[in-house]
Amino acid sequence: MRILLVEDDKLLGDGVQAGLAQSGFNVDWVRDGVAGELALRTGEYAGVVLDLGLPRLSGLELLQRLRKLGNKVPVLILTARDSVEDRVKGLDSGADDYLIKPFDLPELAARLRALVRRASGEAAPRLRVGEIELDPAARSVTFRARPVELSVREFALLQELMLNAGRVLSREQLAQRLYAWGEEIESNAIEVHVHHLRRKLAPELLRTVRGVGYMLPREAS
Repeated sequence: MRILLVEDDKLLGDGVQAGLAQSGFNVDWVRDGVAGELALRTGEYAGVVLDLGLPRLSGLELLQRLRKLGNKVPVLILTARDSVEDRVKGLDSGADDYLIKPFDLPELAARLRALVRRASGEAAPRLRVGEIELDPAARSVTFRARPVELSVREFALLQELMLNAGRVLSREQLAQRLYAWGEEIESNAIEVHVHHLRRKLAPELLRTVRGVGYMLPREAS
């Protein structure tokens, strides 16, 4: 799951990026509002962690521009501004959640999982599609009530397909969501991950739509 972090504090940014990575997120990190706007115009993200006190373009201005363009990506404001007025202004400008610094990384990760879940139309903390159940917090998967061991990439791929069950995702979309900036990706990486998932679950579960991409049917069994 790919997340954009827009934070100008280097120490905090390093910590958030590393902490979210341990929770299974791929994190792209930029340090000013203009860079954040460019990243959101050119990349596809499951969510955004946004500071308000940014150089070049404030977090609030970036958020307002984002919503004006119709971009519905979930945004969590992460800031030291803790007044009721600031919280109200942030939420009324289009933020989906608001977390005050200092904070606990597990809470940040949990809030992001909840935002992504709701944006995908899921209310339950665990994803279920047919006989597949995936727990994002525990990083566990069961198929037909039996545990399935998956690599980090395989887990991320299955999570994306479950969040988008019934919709076709292209190889390019999946690569963008599974890999952060600077990570090397082989030309056939997505195909390899799909092959491994089919072997570990069932060959017929993941459908290939020729010339387009891959899909997990809503009633996978």
